[in-house]
Amino acid sequence: MKDTDTPAYLSGFAGDHETEAVAGALPIGRNSPQRPAFGLYAEQLSGTAFTVPRADNRRSWLYRLRPSADHAPFRRYGGAALFTTGATDGPMAPNRLRWNPLPLPETPIDLIDGMVTMLANRPPEALEGVAVHVYAANRDMATRAFVNADGEMLFVPQHGRLLLLTEMGRLAVAPGEIALVPRGVRFRTLLPDGEVRGYVAENHGAPFRLPELGPLGSNGLAAARDFLHPVAWFEDRDEPFELVQKYMGSLWVTTLDHSPLDVVAWHGNLAPCTYDLARFNTIGTVSFDHPDPSIFTVLTSPSQTAGRANADFVIFPPRWMVAEDTFRPPWFHRNVMSEAMGLIHGAYDAKAGGFAPGALSLHNMMTGHGPDAASWQAASAAELKPHKIDGTMAFMVETCWPYRPTPHALACPERQADYDAVWGGFPKAKVQ
Repeated sequence: MKDTDTPAYLSGFAGDHETEAVAGALPIGRNSPQRPAFGLYAEQLSGTAFTVPRADNRRSWLYRLRPSADHAPFRRYGGAALFTTGATDGPMAPNRLRWNPLPLPETPIDLIDGMVTMLANRPPEALEGVAVHVYAANRDMATRAFVNADGEMLFVPQHGRLLLLTEMGRLAVAPGEIALVPRGVRFRTLLPDGEVRGYVAENHGAPFRLPELGPLGSNGLAAARDFLHPVAWFEDRDEPFELVQKYMGSLWVTTLDHSPLDVVAWHGNLAPCTYDLARFNTIGTVSFDHPDPSIFTVLTSPSQTAGRANADFVIFPPRWMVAEDTFRPPWFHRNVMSEAMGLIHGAYDAKAGGFAPGALSLHNMMTGHGPDAASWQAASAAELKPHKIDGTMAFMVETCWPYRPTPHALACPERQADYDAVWGGFPKAKVQ
């Protein structure tokens, strides 16, 4: 099977799957037989503690050509200088921040070296928190693989497709789709379009899951069946491979004499997946008022406080607006949660300009934000007839922890120094 072949998929989010690339490779009725077929090695990948409740337990059994323990000691990796969890120390102003898109690279760089950490809040060893990265790359990871021991990685492409070759199979993900790679799963990336740019949310806390629907009932928002997992696929390549690992915020590398993507069969409920954001079933009002943005939650990572998310992945997709006597864009607000927002394509309805696809903004907890003056004026004067917000896809990585920008994020040329000015020029209300 060639890398360019169209991947095949299994559906269902966190479902118990079984798949084999070679008939007979998957044991039947047991996980670790004395002699696995073909001399394969049985290995369990645990994404949660062994004794968490059954509904929360995430684990898969892998049957591979060599055990993953077969590697030399790791040494510090000298590349990817901007891929880190090192945020600013000391006092931090509660200012709203916004950055222009990263430029596409002019010299060859792969996805890992092209990763730039912008925001972070908790150290990975705390097993809580989230970091937000942006990436720009133009070179395949040909003989290099990556594994993240700090957290799972949610890829949000904005420009160009990614082909993620993982231990458990291949995932194709394009702008308008997302890909989730669990903590500890090894992968490398090919770039079918040559150049890519996008975002990554790195979740150090509880694994992302579908939110509860509560009074919505059994349907709505993201459906489990629309999350696609890869069928088994493997590389049998005996040649030098670099394996870069992120561990406690730092990058480490070792050299293997083979491809680490050598899982011939697997079964379980811990596996990479993709999701097409166009399949999200948007819920909204048909009477009055703009609902809370929690109705747009695709995935959530709960914290130890019920109802308060360690991280939420939220989207703002095309949708009909029909509310009566209602200010329809997002209202002005201050929030106990912290919001990092990106734009995949189109325009965001609360910003008249300055927020282009590939851009990033930060509104930390209790900082006032909302529509800019031009958007407020247009929405206040608009005729309230049904209309559809179309041709757009914005997203938000919301968290209960305050984000800290990295030193690079504060100093880089993409930072918009005049962002606060978008809230200037509002007329004073006249109270008689």
